[in-house]
Amino acid sequence: MKKIVDERLTFLNLQHIKITYIVQTLGFLLILGHDFLEGGLEKIKANPLWVVFILSSVVYSYLSLSISVEHEKEIKRPFRSFLLSLFVLLVIGSITAYLTSVTSGFNWSDGVLFGGIIFVGGLIPMNYVYRLRKKQQTEWEDDE
Repeated sequence: MKKIVDERLTFLNLQHIKITYIVQTLGFLLILGHDFLEGGLEKIKANPLWVVFILSSVVYSYLSLSISVEHEKEIKRPFRSFLLSLFVLLVIGSITAYLTSVTSGFNWSDGVLFGGIIFVGGLIPMNYVYRLRKKQQTEWEDDE
């Protein structure tokens, strides 16, 4: 027997998954909010739901990046936008490093560490978006 695929049922199933994800996320936030009211940030960080919430948010963000790149009209120069994003990220990392180093209780090595973490943390999604745009540009060139 051949399996029948109905797009309406597939779409309805995806809507159900979306609603389930929203309910799950709200449940996580309510539990973490309760922990925050009882014990502050330290109690939230000790809860394993915090790790699951952060991990699912990061995965959702990366998956959303690929969809948002697909909806862009036309990227004229992916490398130029990558360089512009890299410059902005360097400025943000440098400002963070400076402000951290002049804050009481921290020194310049803490500032370099925090600025470096922000730079690397921003460089990973920037590189991912650049590769997606480059791939999309080559697909458009192949279609023409």
